[in-house]
Amino acid sequence: MKRTNYAVPLALIFCLFFLWAISSNLLPTMIRQLMKTCELNTFEASFTESAYWLAYFIFPIPIAMFMKRYSYKAGIVFGLSLAALGGFLFFPAAIVKSYWVYLCVFFVIATGMCFLETAANPYVTVLGKPETAIRRLNLAQSFNGLGAFIAAMFLSKLVLSGNNYTRDTLPADFAGGWEAYIQQETESMRLPYLVLGLMLLVVAIIFVFTKFPKIADEKADGEGGKLIDFSVLKRSHLRWGVIAQFFYNGGQTAINSLFLVYCCVYAGLDEATATTFFGFYMLAFLLGRWVGTALMVRFRPQSMLLFYSLMLILLCLVICVFGGYVGLYAMLAVSFFMSIIYPTQFSLALQGLGSQTKSGSAFLVMAIVGNACLPQFTAYVMHVNEHIYHIAYVVPMICFAFCAYYGWRGSVIKD
Repeated sequence: MKRTNYAVPLALIFCLFFLWAISSNLLPTMIRQLMKTCELNTFEASFTESAYWLAYFIFPIPIAMFMKRYSYKAGIVFGLSLAALGGFLFFPAAIVKSYWVYLCVFFVIATGMCFLETAANPYVTVLGKPETAIRRLNLAQSFNGLGAFIAAMFLSKLVLSGNNYTRDTLPADFAGGWEAYIQQETESMRLPYLVLGLMLLVVAIIFVFTKFPKIADEKADGEGGKLIDFSVLKRSHLRWGVIAQFFYNGGQTAINSLFLVYCCVYAGLDEATATTFFGFYMLAFLLGRWVGTALMVRFRPQSMLLFYSLMLILLCLVICVFGGYVGLYAMLAVSFFMSIIYPTQFSLALQGLGSQTKSGSAFLVMAIVGNACLPQFTAYVMHVNEHIYHIAYVVPMICFAFCAYYGWRGSVIKD
């Protein structure tokens, strides 16, 4: 197939990056909201992230086997449908009002999104010239940044009312009392997921009726072979890529998931102001993706990965030392420099894998399980050190050190 015929498939794949960004970047808002509706502390609410990202550890290998047996397209359509179902399950969950039910719903949504991510990241890298694969994935991930910005700046405001009452501080004249307040806050969580579910269904239908090119590794799959190839982990640059992705994802999500908690609980901002800051935080991420993609025309991806990681280490140190508003503004810069890390590491790790690309992608997506444990550890450190809460950001600082090593040495193809 000619390169020009890749335009429509790539455009549709870019839509997937946008959609799963909305889903994952609603989580910090939901953590803040569930702290109110389910009366949770920071550490307890952080398990929202665990429920979501645990699916990324359990399912990538079965998903890779599914796509090797069928196709990237089949995996994408199934994932879109499953994630849409999860979005609609928010309606019965809002009736039950149980934290564990919400966690189950997040797990279902994440499983669907895991299909999309396992398929879309490697598909973008092989759908075109190999020498432009890293820039192509960074461009695709810029749509991820756009989805993150919309979720943070606009959808978060639909969920967070600005009221932050407890049983003791609820005004005596509040109509309906505590139960009415909880019901009001619970209902606000449903609309974003209804919209997301409908969008996912529409895109799934479009995928069904769109013809996609059969790329090289899919042609090879039709001739037989292993459904999942564990021998790919013998490739050192992939193995280090999996390690770097584990720590990067954990560090990024630790900062993202606690951003609104940091703003409202520790920096003293009201929810309206905090969500605006969250929007600027994700806008910095989006701008970072665009700038990084442009700079990769002139600079080696490995060099940019090393430089951006070192800047993240420095900025996390600033947060650890100062906290407060200084830490808040440092986080905006952190968001900018985090922007290219994930797609750059992903692309570097997949280089030269050939027919093992789907297996390599599965292990890289499994590394997202860092999101299911490192943010919780960060939240725990923050919770037990309330007077020096900002020391918790030493956890993501250590995480970004692994990214710096990957840019420096780990990404070199040796075998």
